[in-house]
Amino acid sequence: MSSQSLPSPSSRPGLDASGARVDVAIIGAGLAGTACALRLHALGHKVALIDAHAEHAEEFRAEKMGLDHLSLFEKLGLDQISKPALTSMLDNHVYRLGRLYSRKDIPEFGFSYAGLVNALRRAVPSGVLNLVGKVTEIETLPDGRRLVLADGTSIDARLVVVSTGLGEAIRRMAGVKRTVLSRAHSLAFGFDLAGRARDYGFGTLNYYSTRREHRYAYLTLFPIGDTMRANFFTYRDIADPFVKRFRAEPQQVLKDLMPEIAPVCGDFELGGPVSVRPVDLSLSEDYEQPGLVLVGDAFCTTCPVPGVGISRVMTDVERLCNVHIPAWLATPGMGVDKIAAYYRDPVKVETDRAGMRVSFYARRVNLGEGLVWRLRHARNQVLRRSLLALRHPPQAGAGLGG
Repeated sequence: MSSQSLPSPSSRPGLDASGARVDVAIIGAGLAGTACALRLHALGHKVALIDAHAEHAEEFRAEKMGLDHLSLFEKLGLDQISKPALTSMLDNHVYRLGRLYSRKDIPEFGFSYAGLVNALRRAVPSGVLNLVGKVTEIETLPDGRRLVLADGTSIDARLVVVSTGLGEAIRRMAGVKRTVLSRAHSLAFGFDLAGRARDYGFGTLNYYSTRREHRYAYLTLFPIGDTMRANFFTYRDIADPFVKRFRAEPQQVLKDLMPEIAPVCGDFELGGPVSVRPVDLSLSEDYEQPGLVLVGDAFCTTCPVPGVGISRVMTDVERLCNVHIPAWLATPGMGVDKIAAYYRDPVKVETDRAGMRVSFYARRVNLGEGLVWRLRHARNQVLRRSLLALRHPPQAGAGLGG
């Protein structure tokens, strides 16, 4: 449904000719925004959820989480809604230096980002003012903010939550700037392998880089439904010739880089097209404003390599909805003093800092930039070779490889 096909404001539930008044208006119905709407409504607050699209389109973003991530969904009362969209997995095979390094039962969950978001959106109750439309204006009021949509609908809210991810339009409208800390920090490829996930000889598989010059962190394989999904995390620019070659012949590139696991990966035969996602590390500026707050990627972005994105986004939602917004709404006003409490929340601050820290660390330790990092990389390789030798003593005349 497009904003042009919406009924007039006076014919929408919860709206009259003058619009509507809510406690919290949320712009962006991705993971963070929809989770906020569900939790705040469950806590008894009047909520509007606004997005330009009725459904979240397929998008290559987060596709795997662990128990620590799921615990954040539980804190928000969203675990039972989310679980049908998740594929549980065990039997994790880890390859280092080209050999099987460990095999453990580590509970993890694969999912389609759009599938998870749409499962949450379908659970949004009728008590939430759920609007499909484009916000064209954000006005400051004495006691909050007014949002104006392209069709003329206006929503007055004590608080506006911006959860538009990487989108810049709403941030600029609100006067929030974004500073890029590391441009072209990493580049992720996503694709399906051919065949059924159940026919592969593992639950999940992580294959880590063997040489710095290959400029990748690791390949991870995991099931979504009965499809074996692959995420390949590299440290390359979108203009790198490697990207063009990978798109043209991904099977051959993977066989060249990871010949040891090709036999257990169906010879890397693909079952569909390759998606590419470039990643910049960024942080917002001028975000402490009355009546407006940013969550998730709208506030800052980290690298997917260390796998901290879901925890960072859902920590924002949990702290905002379980701690700060209920306290803010209990008293008059929505000044900067209230908003600042969220941005200075020690749990949020540490989660954001840790996410940025491991994003930089993962790149440096993989690429070996400078003498210190080359030495650290060499030390890690020696330690892993020693552990491999202890776990898998080589036969006479055999070497460790890699």
